[in-house]
Amino acid sequence: MNLEFIQALDDIEKDKGISKDVLLEAIETALVSAYKKDFGSKDNVRIEISAEAGEVKVFSRKEVVEEVENKNSEIALAEAENIDSKYDIGDIVEIEVTPANFGRIAAQTAKQVVMQRIREAERDVIFDQYKEKEDDLITGTIQRFHNDNILIDMGKTEALLPPSEQIAGERYEIGERIKLYVVEVSTTNKGPRILVSRTHPGLLKRLFEIEVPEIFQGLVEIKAVAREAGQRSKMAVSSSDSQVDPVGACVGPKGMRVQAVVDQLNNEKIDIVKWDDNPEVFVANALNPAEVVSVNINKSEKIAEVVVPDFQLSLAIGKEGQNARLAAKLTGWKVDIKKESEVEAEPENIEEIEQSAAELAESLDEFEESNEELDQNEIETEAAEKSKANTEAEVEEDSEELEKLD
Repeated sequence: MNLEFIQALDDIEKDKGISKDVLLEAIETALVSAYKKDFGSKDNVRIEISAEAGEVKVFSRKEVVEEVENKNSEIALAEAENIDSKYDIGDIVEIEVTPANFGRIAAQTAKQVVMQRIREAERDVIFDQYKEKEDDLITGTIQRFHNDNILIDMGKTEALLPPSEQIAGERYEIGERIKLYVVEVSTTNKGPRILVSRTHPGLLKRLFEIEVPEIFQGLVEIKAVAREAGQRSKMAVSSSDSQVDPVGACVGPKGMRVQAVVDQLNNEKIDIVKWDDNPEVFVANALNPAEVVSVNINKSEKIAEVVVPDFQLSLAIGKEGQNARLAAKLTGWKVDIKKESEVEAEPENIEEIEQSAAELAESLDEFEESNEELDQNEIETEAAEKSKANTEAEVEEDSEELEKLD
């Protein structure tokens, strides 16, 4: 180690922001380990670096004792007094034990420590830089593919785009510039890990923030996004200015603004609807482009019961249920869709059902009473007929007996 190396630490402090004192402390710690390893020493040693002269010295530190039990850490009082008569029991004696060739070892060790600290500092800078970009948009270049993962060149580091965050059916080419959403930045032994996404709803939101000046100005706000990446998305927007149409602002003149976003998302279809604090209105808006007859909110079960014209049922549900599914994600309500003809055939409310049940019960009671009266009449009629038959039989018998007498 020489004076030039010590002076270089000053330059590192200026350029990399790493404190010179921190570097010297790290070098001293590393030199202690190097000394013990290379010279087989078990002594308790201290390293001293002269920042002015660039010299390195090694001192063995031993405690003064009456009788030595551990020669690596203790020195007899008599021996210590030979060095300096001021020493007493319990004092620490430092004896210089710098090897003749230790300067070369010190230089190599110091270089390794400094390089390691520089790498760590650069990693910390990168981590801090991208940690601030979490939930934000970045642009990178596709560098290479590895086990279905895509590694993105960010300049001083790489970002990871795993299969789960890639848009299905989207083609990626090496060298292609691509916009990405930063999901998470974490630390690993190899440095910062930057997880990015092409499927996250936040990507769509950030792209609209770039394309729509009214969002940047705070006139239009994106309230919610539901996305099935690469296929279709729904976005709810509101305006703080009654003169500004939030949907129209996001669509743009001749649809230019929304088309600019669509082009960057593999032609993903995007429905932009108006946000409303009233859940009935919001659910109806979310089912766009389908027409809605009515929405009934069941708060206890968090269900929105929606009625649509018969010819709009397929459109409201969407292909494989996609439109209804996205509307549910966007609004936070479970959406139950029925066609108008089904609802018309059903009682309108529970009161009507209860009234119908009461009327039915009353009819059954009347029916039972009528049956009882009929049964009684039949019994009486049958008895009368039997009585009449018996009387006729008796008369006939009496007539026969009279004839016999004659």
